[in-house]
Order: sequence, then C-alpha cells, then structure tokens
Amino acid sequence: MLNYSLMKPEGILLLEPHGPLTEQDFDGVSQDVDEFLAEHPKLHGVMIQSKDFPGWENWAGFSAHMGFVRDHRHQVEQIALVTDSHLAGMAEFVGRHITHAEVRHFPFTEDAMAMQWLHAS
Repeated sequence: MLNYSLMKPEGILLLEPHGPLTEQDFDGVSQDVDEFLAEHPKLHGVMIQSKDFPGWENWAGFSAHMGFVRDHRHQVEQIALVTDSHLAGMAEFVGRHITHAEVRHFPFTEDAMAMQWLHAS
C-alpha cells in the first residue's frame, strides 16, 4: 500500500509505502499529480519515507512504478529518500540518472531535515 499526500501550496508530494507496491497504488497518486501539473510547471519536491524498501507485489506493480517515474521525471526538482534501507545508496544513484531531480538520502529519523531541505531549495 502506498499512502500519499500532495502539499499543494508547497508543491511537495509525500509518499509513504507500507508493504509491497501494487499497480493500483499508482492510480490515485498519478491522477492527483497530473492534475497538479496541469496548473503548475513542476513539483518542487518528492519525499519518499519508509523504514525499509517494501519492494513490489508483482511485475505489474514494478511496471506501474517505473511508468510513474517515466511520466514525471522531467517535472520534479528534488527527491528526498528518507529511509534506513540498505538499498538507499543504489536508489539515490539510479534516481540521479533517470530523473532530472536533485536526489538526496536522509536517515529514516531525519524526516524533518529532509522536509527542511525540500523547503529551502
């Protein structure tokens, strides 16, 4: 399950995965982000917060995730990865190569610092 909220005045998307990601997880978030981007040129930031990376339920979940990234990769300025997952370094590296966003990793307990970074830039 993917919980999300869009802080519209700030243009910041908060993503909190809880359990393996599914294809359906990206339906609502894609629609809300697309509606926001119809009125704004970019998302100022995305904060992904999860103690550990939950993975995907199946290939459809992975495909929906990659489709979401592909469709929005030019419209995000910054990505804060807030996690203690051992995959954080790899995700930060890959994120820098498949998006135009500045990507930065923060320990899971440093969510306030990550949000401050998104607001400050």
